[in-house]
Amino acid sequence: MAKTLLVTGSSGLIGSEVCVYFARELGYEVHGVDNNQRAVFFGPQGDTRWNQSRLEQDLPNFHHHELDIRDRGGVIALVKSLGPSAIVHTAAQPSHDRAAAIPFDDFDTNAVGTLNFLEAARQACPESPFVHLSTNKVYGDAPNRIELREMETRWDYADPTYAEGIPETFSIDQSTHSIFGASKVAADVMVQEYGRYFGMPTCALRGGCLTGPNHSGVELHGFLSYLVKCNVEHREYKIFGYKGKQVRDNIHSHDVARFIAAFVAAPRVGEVYNLGGGKANSTSILEAFKLAEKYTGKAQDYAYIDDCRIGDHICYYSDLRKMRAHYPSWDITHSLEDTVRQIVEAWQHRKGK
Repeated sequence: MAKTLLVTGSSGLIGSEVCVYFARELGYEVHGVDNNQRAVFFGPQGDTRWNQSRLEQDLPNFHHHELDIRDRGGVIALVKSLGPSAIVHTAAQPSHDRAAAIPFDDFDTNAVGTLNFLEAARQACPESPFVHLSTNKVYGDAPNRIELREMETRWDYADPTYAEGIPETFSIDQSTHSIFGASKVAADVMVQEYGRYFGMPTCALRGGCLTGPNHSGVELHGFLSYLVKCNVEHREYKIFGYKGKQVRDNIHSHDVARFIAAFVAAPRVGEVYNLGGGKANSTSILEAFKLAEKYTGKAQDYAYIDDCRIGDHICYYSDLRKMRAHYPSWDITHSLEDTVRQIVEAWQHRKGK
């Protein structure tokens, strides 16, 4: 009997990548939960129905479930009916800007939605690995307290303690998280607690910029994808503060799926990992402009707004040493340049070029 995987947010970037990887590479029967809530949060440009259709057409062992993760009864009933071998929870309200305007929707989706699936898993399949896509925003703006040095095109850490990036031991306390970050903290801690308190195999993956060619990037979420989209479509990209030198590490969605598969194969209890591209795959906005221009041949049109987003990181890249130590067969396989090239080609294809 085939192993079954339940993926929430299955039409999103990471959810869909996980569906494809587990179905094609590992032979899982995959059940996806998605109700296109991203289009509600971000409008038509956030619509993911195209990705749902792609999964249904390309994966014969994929089954779509139109379900809102806030529907507690529906969630519990689905998980009990499937008894999945593993659950990967990627569904979320993902924008820290948008969250301030919709705090109840944000918390009900991010915190309560996560609790719904954790409790459903505890009741139906407590031994099945539970992987939660958390966020580096759980650290709030505390990384901004690290001494920085300004370089020509980026900020970087001046403190050698963080030469490899931010570790999982970094404090999540006493900082400004944004409303989004706070709701994700609640979910993150609950995932850990269900692991430690109930002994369930859970982990929270504190993602940086997770990206790839299937990302429906919008201004409020999906930095690299949206930046490339602006370049391809001759749109103005808005830089919010920090001279455009703010730094993020970017990890390809395929490498995210590979790590999730590694955890599912050898799960641990109540773990936390900083999931990003690491220093080698980090880039500032100014540097990302140059990469996009390299593959499109078009100059980036942008405007600078001398106002920083609340809780935004000046410099953030993930220390990957814990991930590599726990799962030595895993590592980054897609470079930043290769990832940008793929994103450019994907947006050009969608435009029909």
